[in-house]
Amino acid sequence: MPKVLITTVPFAERNKFPLEMLESNGIEYVINPLNKKLTEAELADLIPEFDALIAGTEPITDYVMSCAPRLKHISRVGIGLDSVDLLAAEKRGIKVSYTPDAPAPAVAELTMGLMLSLLRSIHIANTQMHQGQWKRVFGRRIAEITVGIIGVGRIGTRVLRRMRGFGTPKIMVNDILPNLELNREFKLNWASKTDIYREADLISIHVPLTAQTKNMIRKEHLLQMKPDALLINTSRGGIVNEQDLFEVLQSGHLGGAAIDVFTQEPYHGDLAKIDRCILTSHMGSMSVDCRTRMEIEATQEAVRFLVGQSLQSLVPETEYNVQRQGL
Repeated sequence: MPKVLITTVPFAERNKFPLEMLESNGIEYVINPLNKKLTEAELADLIPEFDALIAGTEPITDYVMSCAPRLKHISRVGIGLDSVDLLAAEKRGIKVSYTPDAPAPAVAELTMGLMLSLLRSIHIANTQMHQGQWKRVFGRRIAEITVGIIGVGRIGTRVLRRMRGFGTPKIMVNDILPNLELNREFKLNWASKTDIYREADLISIHVPLTAQTKNMIRKEHLLQMKPDALLINTSRGGIVNEQDLFEVLQSGHLGGAAIDVFTQEPYHGDLAKIDRCILTSHMGSMSVDCRTRMEIEATQEAVRFLVGQSLQSLVPETEYNVQRQGL
């Protein structure tokens, strides 16, 4: 009987269909017994007897794969691949699939929520009200600011579409592969990251974590931003240097920030000391519908592999090339 290790948690909490799929196909499964994000060592200890892995964001390294002689398929619940050593998987003949489209609507909507909270100081007013303080805070509207979007792929494009309901802000965008087709849908100003840092009132990050984007935004870039600029990161931890962001915010520069993703998760760092920094627990994809879709799609792919069907969501060669470029 084939065996699947499910490391991402929670799993099938709102919809049991992924587990029913495994059971109906005679596939044995184990859901992460530690009920937390696994370390490399913890995953290496758990994985030796499994044929497939339905994975979260835990580190799936060459060492982990070396401890898994039966492992032949990894199915990522989500889109990020920075935690998977694709080249090691390729070398060992391990197929890797992912669910790139499923989380995008939920991440885009969380981004919009964080955008509105920062612009209207909702988080600050909420804290003050709970402390018995009544203070009315001036804010800004989306239509009246310059918004910078770095990364206009699946999620960045959805953020652009959702912003339209709030008016027509000046929009600056940056991407390593500019999609000029978007110009038919939006009035965009394609710009360098430096120009976005200097001119945007609110900057939202939507790029993958790669060797090229690690620490992409450091103190020098934060200090280039307007004194009251706002920064949102719902992409991956490690793209914005967290300690640099803390020091810049603590100095009084920047109007605020909203961070959903962190280098080390769970996060217990200094940003929690900054009231005008919104912190959320990597919950961009955690809407019931999107999370369920991610789990179903990842499980379907694992089932396809284990019953000998063709895989439909294999990671494309371009993602392997990104990791090769980082060597």
